[in-house]
Amino acid sequence: MPRPLEGVRILAIEQFGAGPFGSLHLADLGAEVIKIEDPNTGGDVSRTVPPYVVDGDSLYFESFNRNKKSLALDLAVPAGRAVFSELVVGADAIYSNLRGDVPAALGLRYADVAHLNPAIVCCSLSGFGMSGPRMREPGYDYIVQGMAGWMDVTGEPDGPPTKSGLSLVDFSTGYVAALALTSGLLAARRDGVGMDCDVSLFDTAISMLSYLGVWHLNEGYQPQRISRSAHPSLVPFGTFEAADGWLVIACPKDKFWQRLAAALGRPELAADERFRTFADRHRNANELSTIIDSILRTRQRADWLTLLRDAGVPVGEVNSVEQALADPQTVARGMIVETEHPTFGAMSTIASPVRVGSTRPDVRRAPFLGEHTEELLTELLHYDRNRIDEAARAGAFGAVSTD
Repeated sequence: MPRPLEGVRILAIEQFGAGPFGSLHLADLGAEVIKIEDPNTGGDVSRTVPPYVVDGDSLYFESFNRNKKSLALDLAVPAGRAVFSELVVGADAIYSNLRGDVPAALGLRYADVAHLNPAIVCCSLSGFGMSGPRMREPGYDYIVQGMAGWMDVTGEPDGPPTKSGLSLVDFSTGYVAALALTSGLLAARRDGVGMDCDVSLFDTAISMLSYLGVWHLNEGYQPQRISRSAHPSLVPFGTFEAADGWLVIACPKDKFWQRLAAALGRPELAADERFRTFADRHRNANELSTIIDSILRTRQRADWLTLLRDAGVPVGEVNSVEQALADPQTVARGMIVETEHPTFGAMSTIASPVRVGSTRPDVRRAPFLGEHTEELLTELLHYDRNRIDEAARAGAFGAVSTD
């Protein structure tokens, strides 16, 4: 069966994490994602991100660029721009993650290329978007987590502002960009007219304030950090320590609290006036946590996981990364995929969670810089050897050696 996005061609001017993360899922879904990389700078800067770097490639780069093709092309010289323009004619989308003012400077907006392809979709992913007072500022996940209020609500109450252990703004914005681009493609195929998609890290992070933001906007709510990653309103709902490790226990419904109390051997707690309702438990959260802690610390984590799951209480262990990747559910769902790499050898990467249909995609390693340049020029643009050499002499594929 063809994959859902087979037949879609995307020209990706992307680097680092957010942009490549979004297009990774499009590539896994079957889109032909062609990375346009500047050969004069070594291509996507993530090729050199430590600690695992060998011969112009890195495991960081491999994490984000599976199933893509690489075209070495210098967009700053007329010959390179001419090649790009020819590619635009046969493409469905231009996908970039650059500073918000750069798509205009490089001519990557819909208005710049519509004369070449009226149905092209131009998706820009940037730190702050293509408008607004910060459009010219570089934006990175860590910075945006701070600016969007995330760090202010993360961590222990008496600790410093804390970022997530993962680049969640980058990854979330990659998903948003993929959604925006595919939505644009549907509209363009329906109407025959393309458009710009303007996606930013900042917009995504602000949108993910969600109910905290709505509470503040309507009731002046001021979020406070809560010890041990507890839920702001539902109790018990957070991390608890067993004799040999941490658990996350969630009671978002009264029935789960009643089941938890029974499983802990203290069914009377569910009827205790201090803990009977959500409001009661919220008001007496510290007292309830102390009681639960004292019980959980009497047994091993594995014992509690079995007991609570059998009782129908939402619970999970706090795993290390190693433990999470080895979890039977990770294995059963095929979330680790294997590829072969000339330098790294047999290599594992993380599968896309986007499942459409019953067939899981085959996977190819990430491309070397310019690996598909000649293939794309001959197969897509029908260049012959003389045409390729002529473009090369004009600097289309990188600075020409004078030796």
